[in-house]
Amino acid sequence: MDFRVDAPPELLVPGQVLLLEASPGRKRRAVLQSWLDSAQSREAQGRLLDCHFDHGGPWAGVADLFQDLALRIEPTDWDLLVRHDYELVSILPLLRSRLSPRNPTLTDIAGAREQVRLYPADRALRILHGLIDLWASWKERFEPSPAVLICDNFDRAGHLVRRFFAELVRRIGRSRSLSLVIACAPGTGSAFHAAFTPETRGRTLRLSFKPEPDDVAPAGEMARRAQEIEDRIVGDALAMEAHLPALIRLWTLSETPERALPWQFEAFSVYTSRGFYLDSISYGEGALAHLRRFHPEDESRRWKIVNKLFACHCAAGHPETALAVVEETLDSLRQPSLRALAHYVLAMLHARYLPDKNLALAEEHLEIGIADLHRAGLSEDELHFQVAFNRNGLALVRHFQGSPVAAIALCKEGFAGLHDHLREDQHRLHRSVLLYNIAQVYSSLGQYDEAVHHFTAAMEMDPHYSEYYNDRGNLHLKKGHLDKALADYLRALELSAPFAEVRANLGQCYFKLSRIPEALAAFSGSLDLDPTQPGLLVMRARCHEALGLLSEAIADYTASLALNPHQPLVLANRACLHYESGRVAEALADLDEAVTGAPESAEIYQNRAVALADLGRPDEAVHDLETYLRLRPDAEDRADVASQIEALRFRQQVA
Repeated sequence: MDFRVDAPPELLVPGQVLLLEASPGRKRRAVLQSWLDSAQSREAQGRLLDCHFDHGGPWAGVADLFQDLALRIEPTDWDLLVRHDYELVSILPLLRSRLSPRNPTLTDIAGAREQVRLYPADRALRILHGLIDLWASWKERFEPSPAVLICDNFDRAGHLVRRFFAELVRRIGRSRSLSLVIACAPGTGSAFHAAFTPETRGRTLRLSFKPEPDDVAPAGEMARRAQEIEDRIVGDALAMEAHLPALIRLWTLSETPERALPWQFEAFSVYTSRGFYLDSISYGEGALAHLRRFHPEDESRRWKIVNKLFACHCAAGHPETALAVVEETLDSLRQPSLRALAHYVLAMLHARYLPDKNLALAEEHLEIGIADLHRAGLSEDELHFQVAFNRNGLALVRHFQGSPVAAIALCKEGFAGLHDHLREDQHRLHRSVLLYNIAQVYSSLGQYDEAVHHFTAAMEMDPHYSEYYNDRGNLHLKKGHLDKALADYLRALELSAPFAEVRANLGQCYFKLSRIPEALAAFSGSLDLDPTQPGLLVMRARCHEALGLLSEAIADYTASLALNPHQPLVLANRACLHYESGRVAEALADLDEAVTGAPESAEIYQNRAVALADLGRPDEAVHDLETYLRLRPDAEDRADVASQIEALRFRQQVA
């Protein structure tokens, strides 16, 4: 089909996102292909990607981009692939056959029955940023020519895909000569265009096509294709994971949609374990709907789905939704072992996630759960584990109730019970979590030596979990053990895809070590990943100041104030730099605003007096200095300030 519309002239403007609103289908795709052809005729690299979640899953389009890239990198720079092994195998499971992640954690390798910890929500963002770093490295070294990526079905993309392309253009669009086109259905584009930063948003183009019916084969053909895939991948776990989105789509559109259920269940389990929580929810909800319809009696599998939906909704910031799903399911559970787990989850919701905490109700749920466990007929090993798991939840409640000693005792009791009754290789993940929780409580008590000891014990069990190194590094930093903190932060960075929090902490450590250039680089690295950190912008401004880079420092203070205008001390700092740069009027404007925000801050009045005096307003300067002395009656420079007041009054008289 030859359907062409002239490519927009700004197609290859670096850092630009063009939005095309047009009805989906072959005509729109033909237009996008013609634009890609136009870019390539101008010696630009490019790809046309299908970002439809139903077609490709959580990484639709992105996975295709990196599948091609990995094939090109492999014979050229294998070490580059190895440096990004974790990110690549997270989105390209088939790559695991020849690229194994170097640093597996207990969370990665624990079996389903021992999986008691899910990754923090920002892990998926680290994967995303690691992929961007990989793409940027490849472009810089091997393909410096301009590039355009064209994303069809962007309105049907998952959360991670939309975030990936927004961050890709923001971080490296200009520096790597990258432009982006996103295609959405009519009337939907503005919502998705808003995902991009204002400076990257380009023009919106609209084309009017007659809507086309979805290009879907008959239901029988869908079933045939699905069965063909199942037959081909039987016994191959990696191929199965790679084909999950296709199998779910094909069986759902077939005459036997219930056959999508096991694949929905598997996708939900896999993607939740990877930390892709927002994109996992649709698989979990689909699986739960199919289970209720076709297998209403399977309460074991129903609970497994609901338990993961609880985690996903909490990670998405919707604990009320999680509460409703769990409470509805509890009423239908008959097995005491499953009811015990449901009561545990309800306890965590009331103690930790819901905005209105109810610790008494959380404790009540845990006690009901313990009673259910003892009548569930569990094996001795399983009972020991489940009791320790439940009591770990009670330890959290005790900690929140202000009883840290009781919390520590419960965790230690649970750890000892697992040690005494289970084999050494059983439930190592939960044992490490118990040690970690003990360390956290000791840390909250200010008992840093005990906290470090237990963090270290947890790390000996799970030596590749980057978060442990970050947390222990923070304790070393508080204790002033800067070299130890530095070592932990650097190790955390080695073990993780790009980690904004660790880079920020590393910058603090370098700053305390007076290694200002390294601190500046670390702060800049963190801000590159997450520019919405007003406090970190202030720290980077201080680095710029220390290096004599006043314009850069002013820019950082300005950026911080744009994110959070209510920072009087930041205004005062920027005022000092304006003053040093000879912009006294700008300094005074900042100090006026700072005084409004912090009327009891004596030093701001003292600084403003200097600006007022320079601008020929001695009476106001005198008033500010008198205010300074009133607020600081014990000021060491009282005599000097009094002399300044007399000098200003003399100037008034002379004038």
